[in-house]
Amino acid sequence: MKTAINPPSVRRPFGHYNHGLSVPAGARLLVTSGQLGLTTEDVIPESVEDQAVLCFEAIGAILRDGGMSFEDVIRISAFVTRREDFAPYMAVRDRYTGLIKPVSTLIIVSGFTRPEFLVEVEVTAAKLD
Repeated sequence: MKTAINPPSVRRPFGHYNHGLSVPAGARLLVTSGQLGLTTEDVIPESVEDQAVLCFEAIGAILRDGGMSFEDVIRISAFVTRREDFAPYMAVRDRYTGLIKPVSTLIIVSGFTRPEFLVEVEVTAAKLD
């Protein structure tokens, strides 16, 4: 359903993502809010890896409730507070993404609503019904 677009005139992606994705006309979209790394009991793990897992687990629940899966994700936007968290975050991201990798943006920010938060992730998914 989605087609990867990586022109030879553009440097290959740095990681497991695509530069562009095309989805067919009539695809239904699902857009999530940014998900933070905390449990339903408001526990915030100390590591960016553990927080990222919670972000992606929450996104997975939203996708399922919307009749979709990680295979339908076309875009991931993520925000971390430290450059050294890029690799652990990306390792978690790559465990959740489907066969055709989504487009992805990762940005360093100065902080979130609470200083304990290290990562926030939002996605856009598309599916033909």
